[in-house]
Amino acid sequence: MLFGKKKRQIVRLLVVEDEPLIAFDTEHVLIEASYEVVATVDRVADAVDVLRSDTGVDLVLVDVHLADGSGLDVARAAADVGVPVLFVTGNCPVEATMLAAGCLAKPYQQRDLIGAIEAIDAQIGGRKQKRLPSGLRLFATPAA
Repeated sequence: MLFGKKKRQIVRLLVVEDEPLIAFDTEHVLIEASYEVVATVDRVADAVDVLRSDTGVDLVLVDVHLADGSGLDVARAAADVGVPVLFVTGNCPVEATMLAAGCLAKPYQQRDLIGAIEAIDAQIGGRKQKRLPSGLRLFATPAA
């Protein structure tokens, strides 16, 4: 197909967010953009369980500060199973550059969240994004 859209590599997402309204809004935005939300969880242990299951996650969206621990632990578990991570947080930690594909600063616009996922999808596929969404920092994709 000459002018068709490129096939997405990222389709199935795990959302890890302990603020219920943000989690609900994120899930809604992703579904509207034709992504599949595999699970929305608010605890590190639940996220790790999803990652270790046969659910098939293409990308993890995770806040750094969770009620029961750190999103960094979720990112480490994701790295163990070869799943890229996008931190969605108000304060991107230094360790994120080694654990994640990128960091999107909160608060963000809905279009910036979708644009961030598309930018990571492009990076994974070896394509260059012309313009990054506001608040997104991309890192070199960590080795799986």
